[in-house]
Amino acid sequence: MESNYELVILGAGPAGLAAAQYGARANLKTLVLEELAPGGLALIIDKLENYPGILDTVSGYDLAEIMVKQAERFGAEFASASAEAVEKKGDHFEVRTSEGSIAAEAVIVATGAKHRMLGVLGEERLAGRGVSYCATCDGPFFKGKRILVVGGGDSACDEAMYLSNLSDKVTMIHRKDRFRAQKALAERVLSSPSITVVFNTVAEEIEGTNKVEKVRLRNLATGEVWEQPFEAVFIFVGSDPTTGMVPVAILDENKYIVTDERMETSIPGLFAAGDVRVSPFRQVVTSCSDGAIAAHAASQYIDEKRGAAYR
Repeated sequence: MESNYELVILGAGPAGLAAAQYGARANLKTLVLEELAPGGLALIIDKLENYPGILDTVSGYDLAEIMVKQAERFGAEFASASAEAVEKKGDHFEVRTSEGSIAAEAVIVATGAKHRMLGVLGEERLAGRGVSYCATCDGPFFKGKRILVVGGGDSACDEAMYLSNLSDKVTMIHRKDRFRAQKALAERVLSSPSITVVFNTVAEEIEGTNKVEKVRLRNLATGEVWEQPFEAVFIFVGSDPTTGMVPVAILDENKYIVTDERMETSIPGLFAAGDVRVSPFRQVVTSCSDGAIAAHAASQYIDEKRGAAYR
């Protein structure tokens, strides 16, 4: 990894990978930094069925692998490192990482979001011992077991359907009286013979000595409290944006990055794309769109800075 690039992209989820492809195709010296594996939250998608142009389902892992190869084919470089801070110094940015500092003319923050915890007793202690945030990662360990899914959005419904292929004893709870997921996903869950849905219900405690054994539940409508045996608890209750490396001034009250329609923040040359930015809708396709727009705008920004903008 060199120390000077024209474009540095933080994160290799769908937004970062799309940005890498478009940045490299614009002939920018492009570097993508990723602390884990390319793909981001898309890696937990077992079957991606609503990506335009892909008729047969594809896993998030396979899609990410293809996108990495595309970006590399156009000349993008990838490096494993954590971004710790981004600071503008004069006409360039300094990106401080776990592997040293890098200078960049433009930066795209595509660090995505991390799964939110429930914050109930037993959750942290039993994480990895039956408590999980990734069905495709850990679901196969619980074939035929009693599984609890917590959540009511797209991810929760997707993951519940995946788990229903592994066990016919899946229970899904949601604190509201209906799912907030897309209608097609919600109807699929409600019609599954392997999934029992319980609305207006929350988990209050996850119990077990060395592994998950049971969960204390509460019905918010009636106040009823009961314990129910489970071997696994899969939690999908939203996510928190990964924005600790950027200036607080560009964040909204929920710590998402505020951008304009070009994905540019209030700091010229600093862009954001994907789940990390303020958006009314978060899907793989919208993240890819964000990344392409951000890279195009970053290329224009660099040309303008050099006095080489097309007019």
